[in-house]
Amino acid sequence: MAKMTEKQKRFADYYIKTGNASEAARNAGYSAKTAHRIGQENLQKPAIYKYIEKRNKELEDSRTADMKEVREFWTGMMRDRMVEPKDRLKASEFIAKTNGAFIERVEHSGEVQNNVDLSDLTVEELRKIANSDD
Repeated sequence: MAKMTEKQKRFADYYIKTGNASEAARNAGYSAKTAHRIGQENLQKPAIYKYIEKRNKELEDSRTADMKEVREFWTGMMRDRMVEPKDRLKASEFIAKTNGAFIERVEHSGEVQNNVDLSDLTVEELRKIANSDD
């Protein structure tokens, strides 16, 4: 990643907070007269754009729970004797569901018939068959 100046980094950080390029440029120390133009130019610079993209991803990741964190939360609720029994039961149900405990299974008895042999068809014929379902 190309180097950014300290002022460009400040611009990017302010832009992440405000979402406004002109305001971010002014807050970063650029002239109020040129803030709009500089803000737009800075957003076009690959190093600044990539930095903003990377920081936004980091911020989003830190705000959003992943499944490990969610499961830990449910487990904590399930084990906490101070939590209402109905809520502990619900937490245990969520844990069981995410572990596949309640997968519905369907039994089928009888034959499955597949009388269509596609192995001898040309690519064009296969395309016609695929498109006929539309």
